[in-house]
Amino acid sequence: MLSTVGYEGISAEELVSALREARVEVLADVRLNPQSRKRGLSRRGLAAALAEAGIRYVHLPALGNPKDNRDAFRRGEPAAWDRYRAQFETPPADDALDELVELARASRVALLCYEHDHASCHRSAVAAELLRRDPSLGPVTEL
Repeated sequence: MLSTVGYEGISAEELVSALREARVEVLADVRLNPQSRKRGLSRRGLAAALAEAGIRYVHLPALGNPKDNRDAFRRGEPAAWDRYRAQFETPPADDALDELVELARASRVALLCYEHDHASCHRSAVAAELLRRDPSLGPVTEL
């Protein structure tokens, strides 16, 4: 099973609760830098809360959207989406995608980033690429 989730507008506690309710086993953080101004949603705090809930945390920075590409990406500019998807062909991102395919074949995986709307977030491109690599991982749900 493959899901995506954004933490915009919710607390760390609400995020963990939603993941538990969906029976997510692995949270794959696809933020370039797993930092947040929101308490409990930076890497260390989130990983600890997830461990307490029995959910594995994996950070995959190779799948993060570079800062200089984010605004154009959110606006839906095709060139920004193309720039982001082009990084899937780099060895670090390709390896991270292969790791995600294997994880999603064996467990319930949710992709995490900030934006509430997955359609305007790069995690939707990651999910689409995972489905391209292995259609049996679908359908993707939004938590």
